[in-house]
Amino acid sequence: MSYKVFANGNPLQASEINLNLMQQAIAVFTDATAREAAIAVPVNGQFAYLTGTSNLTKYTGAAWEDAIPNEGDITAVTAGTALSGGGTTGDVTLDVDLDATTAAAGIASFITDATTARTLTSAADQGNTILFTSSSATVLTVNGSSDFTVGARVDIIADGAGELTVAADGATIKAAEVSTTTGSFTIGGQYSAATLLCVATDEYRLIGNITAV
Repeated sequence: MSYKVFANGNPLQASEINLNLMQQAIAVFTDATAREAAIAVPVNGQFAYLTGTSNLTKYTGAAWEDAIPNEGDITAVTAGTALSGGGTTGDVTLDVDLDATTAAAGIASFITDATTARTLTSAADQGNTILFTSSSATVLTVNGSSDFTVGARVDIIADGAGELTVAADGATIKAAEVSTTTGSFTIGGQYSAATLLCVATDEYRLIGNITAV
């Protein structure tokens, strides 16, 4: 049954009530072209279903729009841009970055370092907890290339028996009433800890069981 616009004085048949009024409370068309040809003057809030694309559309007073935008079908996702493996067909693999999820939840990842020298980097260290396990003296360097994001931190634990020192090399570290770009601080004995917090570009506060050297 085609869409019908009723005019004053037209006879009204029972079939027209059943088909045009009852079955076409939401008008049905094959596509937008057929819809616009049939409904020359749509009204705000009017619905029409397009069988060619299986879309329910609504007239907003200015234009026809999808009544249920991006209703969850995978066609709303750009394949090859954000989907693992790319392509345009087949199953979708959701690749979740568990490290990012963990960091967002405020739970740090642990890094165990058995060496005696380490230079902090934002990519590897910020937001994490580093356990230094060497029995020999160990130096952790903070320099102008550490590049922590302002507000980021790293927790430092002296898990080994060796003395653990945090040294500034170009970056500014302020702690224990000292501000230095070349000095260093020792963290108290085994199992003691400190936190290095970035407060500005290349500027840090060292908080915890520390002593300026």
